[in-house]
Amino acid sequence: MEKSKTRTVFICQNCGRESTKWEGKCSGCQEWNCLVENTVTVSKRTVAPRPDSAGLLLELAKVQKDVYARVTFPIEELNRVLGGGLVAGSVILISGDPGIGKSTLLLQISDAISKRKDGQAVYISGEESSQQLKMRAERLGVSGDGLYIYPETNMENVMARLETMQPDLVVVDSVQTVYLEDINGAPGSINQIRECTLRLLRWAKKSGVPVFISGHVTKDGAIAGPKTLEHIVDVVLYLEGESFNSYRILRSAKNRFGSTNEVGVFEMCGTGLMEVSNPSQMFLESYVNGAIGAAVVPTLEGSRPLLVEVQALTSIAAYGPPRRVSNGVDFNRLLLISAVLSRRAGVGLYNQDIIVNVTGGLKIAEPAADLGIALAIASSFRDARAIPGTVAVGEIGLSGELRPVPQMERRISEAARLGFTRCIIPASFNKTAPRVKGIELIRAGNIAEALRLGLEKTVKAREQVED
Repeated sequence: MEKSKTRTVFICQNCGRESTKWEGKCSGCQEWNCLVENTVTVSKRTVAPRPDSAGLLLELAKVQKDVYARVTFPIEELNRVLGGGLVAGSVILISGDPGIGKSTLLLQISDAISKRKDGQAVYISGEESSQQLKMRAERLGVSGDGLYIYPETNMENVMARLETMQPDLVVVDSVQTVYLEDINGAPGSINQIRECTLRLLRWAKKSGVPVFISGHVTKDGAIAGPKTLEHIVDVVLYLEGESFNSYRILRSAKNRFGSTNEVGVFEMCGTGLMEVSNPSQMFLESYVNGAIGAAVVPTLEGSRPLLVEVQALTSIAAYGPPRRVSNGVDFNRLLLISAVLSRRAGVGLYNQDIIVNVTGGLKIAEPAADLGIALAIASSFRDARAIPGTVAVGEIGLSGELRPVPQMERRISEAARLGFTRCIIPASFNKTAPRVKGIELIRAGNIAEALRLGLEKTVKAREQVED
């Protein structure tokens, strides 16, 4: 026999933290006015469960592994981010800003599954009606054969429909709109999101059908209720991009079946999201060879080398202390590079505002971009353009030394493929790298030497160096 009691808790709608009393500011995520009152029912068992009602106890060595072939899509960029394809029974959460293209991508994924032999996909729409989805499908060129639309927000009805149909793919757009009647809270609350996602997870693991879930983001760009959803699902994908730019980047924040370092690059067109086969060329399409305050950096996103343009602007701080602004670059990394340039390379940035931007909306996290960022900042400060045809790669230490980074050969080969003729690398990189035709390797031991070899000499630059 069971006894139950109820208690009142306050749950943060941003991070899921529970509190026994209301607080104006959540002590977990530091957000204001996000705690909502919820009634929780706690059950206590008075009789221990019988041993025969417990789950099976299996020895790991004797567990039979069911081999499921990954489902691949005609969209190679999506396959790359998923780790080679879609795993049966997996639950994938995809999130992004409103209007970024989540629903468009999910409709294209559903269409790809429905076009397979005897393929069936179910699109659970809680935000759009059937007529609205039909208009979107016509614009994207989706025929709709084998693709079933179910505009429903009651999760009990959704689960009953899925049990009778057994499709090959399920899409829920979005998880903030569905609800369970026996759970306290409005649709979109932490309790509803968690329980609805758990229902979908249990059904996916039992049936072996993959499930895509669309999720909203907070004003800081995080998934609404991130600590709740990210721990439940198998894969977490983010679709990123600028509202004024047609390019979109799909990256993985969690993947139980593959790497989280891969990214997919898409372009938003009138017929949907089209994959970009040559992203390096896309990121450099507006690059002016030898422009002042610009440098090209060969980075790695997973196993793919990408060439991106880093732009920098320095200006005398007219009011107050100098500022540091970074877009696409870690802010603390920018502070480190600025300090090393001032102390070890004689670049007086103590009274300069510094703004650094990575074009194309890409975010660079690896330290291999340090040398390129430093080259762009020094180019803007000295008003000296980078030598045309130059790329720079290397990590900067606190004493100003340059350190090698992994997979240097792949980075150099990608730069040569796109027509660059010079590559500044750390002098300590003493591996016998194969000679890449058409590109010259310029070795530098420290940041001051790299600036001397990478920037053209101008009158202003010579005066600053002499001072």
